[in-house]
Amino acid sequence: MSTTYNQVYARAVGNPTAVDVDALCVLVGGILDNLDLGEKRFTVDPGNIQTRTATTQTLLQHSQLGQKPVLDMWNFLCLRKEFESHKDGVAMQSGHRQGVYFLCILLTLEISIYQVVNMVVAKSWTMVRHFEGAPKLDDFKLIEKELPPLKDGEVLLESEFLSVDPYMRPYSKNALKGGDVIMGSQVARVIESKNPDFPVGGYYVAYAGWTTHFISDAKGLNALPSNWPDHLPKSLALGAVGMPGLTAYFGLLEICKPKEGDVVLVNCAAGAVGSLVGQIAKIKGCKAVGSAGTDDKLTFLKEIGFDEVFNYKTVSSLAEALKKASPEGYDCYFENVGGKFADAAMQQMNDFGRIAVCGAISMYNDSVPSTGPYIQPYILFKQLCMEGFLVTRWQKQFPEGQKQLLQWVTEGKLKFHEHITNGFENMPAGFIGMLNGENTGKAIIKV
Repeated sequence: MSTTYNQVYARAVGNPTAVDVDALCVLVGGILDNLDLGEKRFTVDPGNIQTRTATTQTLLQHSQLGQKPVLDMWNFLCLRKEFESHKDGVAMQSGHRQGVYFLCILLTLEISIYQVVNMVVAKSWTMVRHFEGAPKLDDFKLIEKELPPLKDGEVLLESEFLSVDPYMRPYSKNALKGGDVIMGSQVARVIESKNPDFPVGGYYVAYAGWTTHFISDAKGLNALPSNWPDHLPKSLALGAVGMPGLTAYFGLLEICKPKEGDVVLVNCAAGAVGSLVGQIAKIKGCKAVGSAGTDDKLTFLKEIGFDEVFNYKTVSSLAEALKKASPEGYDCYFENVGGKFADAAMQQMNDFGRIAVCGAISMYNDSVPSTGPYIQPYILFKQLCMEGFLVTRWQKQFPEGQKQLLQWVTEGKLKFHEHITNGFENMPAGFIGMLNGENTGKAIIKV
């Protein structure tokens, strides 16, 4: 006859020293299995005093039974293998009996072992108010939230790398309100799963915003390619092999449609997208001209293959710098900046030139829209094709683009550079720095 929890607990309360250990072993083994407590929860070395102390403190927060039974409980959990061996006839030490008894008490108090041992607190950056002009540190607020136990079909993920991108600045105005978690993507690892299709240890790109941990119903999680090389950082799934790479790939090839021998102009060329646009242009047999705001960035651009580069901040005339870099004019223009740079570049486009408008970072912080030369005459008389785009237009083709980008990276044809900001607490500063042009290559936050 099977032993019920109530029967075992009744015996424990009546006479703790006479607990039916065999019955408890069977019962608690079943409880642990039903709670889906994986082996990862018992791999911590019980001899590690720091781990043991931290776990004890966590348990004590949920119990008023005192430190000894809490330690007994911890011993019981850490020595689960001996406990399982007992079910096969190996004698169980008397100290473990107290641990089993304490487990019964915790269950009686309706405190989930999952919650006690695996309580996860997510840290998230939220928006205090909409940005007025350039974002400031006090526009952001760090909050903490305890996550609930998983439901069937859900997974718990831990962010390892997070992305900061220019689009967050203009999109936040309409997509967010005060108190919302800042939008954004991350490479995250599954640390707990109740979904058989998303095992523990798997890495995925998610769009959960600026947060360290999150629960997902598994919809919208994009697995890293199965052939991802071990030597490549997984953060590239947020850069050269992620959204910026796809933006460069589709924006250049589908809108600019470069032909061999064309001259391709890229501004913000040392950024996450621009640095890839120039290299893809070279792969396609084009001449690549890039502008950036520091001499170090110009050195980087030459190293990755740009033919001509100039510092837009130090030249006396943008028009003269553009003409010097390409006296024959420009066939393709990949626009990331807008403003005065665009005014100068439009005048130097060749007839039937193609312009892909990816961004306008120079204008995102403007409180009042700026005015400038009108571009319609250039579009008309040079018969230009100018088109804005969002990379999500080609979402169904992302696997194709990602496959090609990953191949170019592994072959060494597409070089990458990451600007890493360490520490989740520094994410707002990393975001502000990216908007100010402090990054070379992709700006990444490493948790």
